[in-house]
Amino acid sequence: MTTMRTLVRDGARRTGHAAAARARALRSRWRGWSRWRKSLVVALAALSVVLVPVGSAALALRLQYVGDPSPEARSRGRDALWLGHAWVDGRKSDADVAALAERLAGTGVRDLYVHTGPLEHDGSLPPAVHPRARWFTEAAHRALPGVRVQSWLGDEVKPERDALDLKDAATRDRVTASARQVLDLGFDGVHFDMEPIRPGSAGWLALLDQVRAVTAGRGAKLSVAAPQIDPLPYQHTIAIALTDHGKWWDQAYFTATARRVDQIAVMTYDSSMPTEGFYGAYNAYQTELALEATPAEVDLLMGLPFYWEDKWGHLGRAETVPAGIRGIRLGLGRQDPHRPNFGVGLYVDFAATEQNWADYRRDWVR
Repeated sequence: MTTMRTLVRDGARRTGHAAAARARALRSRWRGWSRWRKSLVVALAALSVVLVPVGSAALALRLQYVGDPSPEARSRGRDALWLGHAWVDGRKSDADVAALAERLAGTGVRDLYVHTGPLEHDGSLPPAVHPRARWFTEAAHRALPGVRVQSWLGDEVKPERDALDLKDAATRDRVTASARQVLDLGFDGVHFDMEPIRPGSAGWLALLDQVRAVTAGRGAKLSVAAPQIDPLPYQHTIAIALTDHGKWWDQAYFTATARRVDQIAVMTYDSSMPTEGFYGAYNAYQTELALEATPAEVDLLMGLPFYWEDKWGHLGRAETVPAGIRGIRLGLGRQDPHRPNFGVGLYVDFAATEQNWADYRRDWVR
């Protein structure tokens, strides 16, 4: 036993001497390097500290796109379509409404978000911006029985823009009056798209409480377009600190918003994803996060890009309808395949192509 202890001790001593010799050799080599070479090594080491976790996160995200979508992850007949301002300003006719009805026949579209604003920066809504709103609500109700027509109202907001101030009670009162105004025109609901709302904004939540009382009293719906959810913890905080721009919400604020509305539609486009695979994976992850954060009684819609752009933040070759739908189906199938209150939101009618509609019907509609 003593001999064994001695052998182990001697072996450890020799190993320690060898390690010390290697360390001395490395220090000697380091001292012999030029300043430029030392700076390069330090820079590469620092870069690896950043790239390794980023690469791991990218790999984990891409794996979200692996597998087959659940057969149950298809349209529930609760989809929505954003419609441009031409429907209420006089550019559209009865023939256009008939064509829209034909376009939507056999799809899952139940809600139309019709751009009726924009709101003024004080929250008011001049009637002159939507002179044909009453005509459209009546024509749409005749041509599309069972489809709800919601008034899409929006504006940019403070503090990032010198526009709508939701912290101001008088401004919120005027927005609420604008909601009553559009309901008087025959709309079945109010759809807010106000950007960029920063997570934690108490004024936004107060506005929703105020308007929800109005819509509920009229038997109408309140819906909102919402930002994407933080793909990494505190990403919205970091982004605001570095760029003074808030792109994401945390799940808690998403839930606080969803509890105050009948529908919440996530704007899952302009994702900055580089390829179809990453965009589909991102949609799968966003779908899972949104399902976790949305109460079961609230309609959750995941946005799809019915438009083409090729710029930083939105690469048309990556953000395709098939990739978006496959990702949404994967996320829905993993998280809650039988949830009834779920759909997709199609943005936007005036930029949509025949291929967009064909992809939506083939990949999502039963």
